[in-house]
Amino acid sequence: MSEKTKQLKDMLFNKKENGIDFMTEDELNECDDFCEGYKEFLAECKTEREVAAWVEDIAQANGFQRFDEFGGELEPGAKVYYMNRGKSIILCVKGKRSIKDGVRISAAHIDSPRIDLKQCPVYELDGLGYFKTHYYGGIKKYQWTAIPLSLHGRICKNDGSFVDVRIGEEAGEPKFCITDILPHLGADQMSRKANELVKGEELNVVIGSRPFKDDEESERIKLNLLSLLYEKYGIVERDFLSAELELVPAFTVDDIGFDRSLIGGYGHDDRVCSYPALQAILNIDDAPEYTAITVLTDKEETGSDGNTGLNSSYLKYFIEDLARLEGYEGRDVLRNSKCLSADVNAAYDPTWSSPFEKNNTSFINNGVCVTKFTGSRGKSGTSDASAEYVSWVKSLLEENHVLWQSGELGKVDAGGGGTVAMYIANMDVDTIDVGVPVLSMHSPYEIVSKIDVYMAYKAFLTFFTK
Repeated sequence: MSEKTKQLKDMLFNKKENGIDFMTEDELNECDDFCEGYKEFLAECKTEREVAAWVEDIAQANGFQRFDEFGGELEPGAKVYYMNRGKSIILCVKGKRSIKDGVRISAAHIDSPRIDLKQCPVYELDGLGYFKTHYYGGIKKYQWTAIPLSLHGRICKNDGSFVDVRIGEEAGEPKFCITDILPHLGADQMSRKANELVKGEELNVVIGSRPFKDDEESERIKLNLLSLLYEKYGIVERDFLSAELELVPAFTVDDIGFDRSLIGGYGHDDRVCSYPALQAILNIDDAPEYTAITVLTDKEETGSDGNTGLNSSYLKYFIEDLARLEGYEGRDVLRNSKCLSADVNAAYDPTWSSPFEKNNTSFINNGVCVTKFTGSRGKSGTSDASAEYVSWVKSLLEENHVLWQSGELGKVDAGGGGTVAMYIANMDVDTIDVGVPVLSMHSPYEIVSKIDVYMAYKAFLTFFTK
């Protein structure tokens, strides 16, 4: 290749850069250190309630006060937070500029695909005790059989008290499991279509097998199980009607590969963006130019509906309350605001390459992924960021040495998916998706790159402070 050709290529081509070639040894070490904190967070927080409670504790330890207890106008640098029903949380650092100049929003979701219990879950059948379930979010149901599961959630009683449950995470605690048919007898199952290998009503969780002693009545196994639950938690079967109980993989969070460059665990989608977005707002040293907001929200995996999802109005109301403190309307703030919708994208998988279009997909170790539009097929269900806003984000990241790449979710007719971006864009806010590429997304054990996690943090911190 001639020198002229090389110079032209360097100037004209959109280069795809691997982080190893982009980052210094010190920055790689910083990246690895940052990810140790992320791994601890991911192992500790497996449900949206657990994330919200953990974040509230961290926020208070870092000087954030409850917004509804603050009182008066916020001074530059003031730190407040708002907890929404224990399942979504907003953190805010007041900027130097008037609120009318807009705010900078980073929005990630803290719910992940899982297996929920039905309202009347406990039953026995032919010598085994079970939970009946209803899966939450988009999953390949067969991936959830024959793996260890832990039980998390809250049971609310009629007297107003509640019991928080977390069973199966600590050494020595019992775990739970959904059985599968052995291959020797699985001919009928294997004749099904792949999406029906395991049906929703077959996701029954084994919870015990021993009958209640000294009793000749029917349902002795169920009786024994309910007796154990009553002894430990003081609950009766009717209390399940007012419970939110979730089964999640009882896996550890691990380094993957001989080089320890990757992280494997449950819930990367979307806690791999939630943690960097949280750390970014916690690490704002001085009052930023613009007011910074990190919102960690619920219900994205089922469409963002409900009063803890971003298709509701709680974020809009929070911003309206901020605006009112300075004598403005919420719309005065929103129309001048910017948002990074912090959500993951699918990383290119060489083993399963056919659904990807390589020129427009994200790669492991190539940095945080900027996704101009999501949706499916004909861009259905997307906000599709404007060229002007994409240019602004692109310049911001490049000028501040944030490794980033562009990507979309597969080939045009291959499928697709959505994020919270459109709900924030619908409030008249410039919005684009920025997040971490994920391998095996929506499986019980997903994989991400440490470099990409760190670059997500760097992107959000830059967005808040530059």
